[in-house]
Amino acid sequence: MLSGVFPAIITPFKEDQSLDEEGLKKNIEYLSKTGIAGIVPCGTTGESATLTFEEHKKVVEIAVDCSRVPVIAGTGSNNTREALELTRHAAEAGANAALLITPYYNKPNDRGMFEHFKTIAEKCDIPIVLYNVPKRTGINLMPEMVAKLSKVKNIVAIKEASGSLSQLSQIIEQTKGSDFSVLSGDDDLTLPAMALGARGVVSVVANVAPRKTVALADAMLKGDLEKARSLHYELAPLVRAMFLETNPIPVKTSHKYLGLAGGPLRLPLAAMAPEKEKILEEILERLGERA
Repeated sequence: MLSGVFPAIITPFKEDQSLDEEGLKKNIEYLSKTGIAGIVPCGTTGESATLTFEEHKKVVEIAVDCSRVPVIAGTGSNNTREALELTRHAAEAGANAALLITPYYNKPNDRGMFEHFKTIAEKCDIPIVLYNVPKRTGINLMPEMVAKLSKVKNIVAIKEASGSLSQLSQIIEQTKGSDFSVLSGDDDLTLPAMALGARGVVSVVANVAPRKTVALADAMLKGDLEKARSLHYELAPLVRAMFLETNPIPVKTSHKYLGLAGGPLRLPLAAMAPEKEKILEEILERLGERA
């Protein structure tokens, strides 16, 4: 079962907007030493929507080559054939699992949704992690569908980011007794999600405060609620700051203060508003986070 903290890593760019390969390696090497359970390249936080296919594949290859922890490669698409190609590549590159977002914009019916994931799972020899984030995709992967998909060979987990603890609870209830893992996809809900039985978190804030995020998840896994609650409130201002603007604008901005590679964002995302960046900087200073 997947368990622990999995930072959804950023994709650093150079000033000319090209991929910063050395910066990416530096970031991964740093995170790999912080106690995390794995990394997730090419997700929403990695600006996957603006990566070319070639860049996407390169990022996955670099992650596999230099990471000391397992790699869950983002390979989702609203085009099943494209998702299949990216997932096959991730498997061939040596990734440990693939993260597949629900098909966005198309808004598939239940049969289409099931067949999308089932087709990829059956045609790719790699564990599949479902990714539900309706505020991004416009469609919600309901607990009954998750339970059905959890019975498909190779589908092993879900990153549940609906923002609903009730929905997360229903998923855990309906997959109980299996090896299927539920991971929180919302940093602000890591503690309550794990209290309900989630095994960890695919995290944005772990890019910035990995050790504290790991300590929180570890405390929950060990049943130390007092320690976990203390860390939850310690991290809460930073978690909120990560969403002062659209993710990954704040987390990428944080990297220049941490001494990690970040660089510019790609349009249509733009630089953080100065007044919000000042709030972010003050929170980082209070936490004393440095790479």
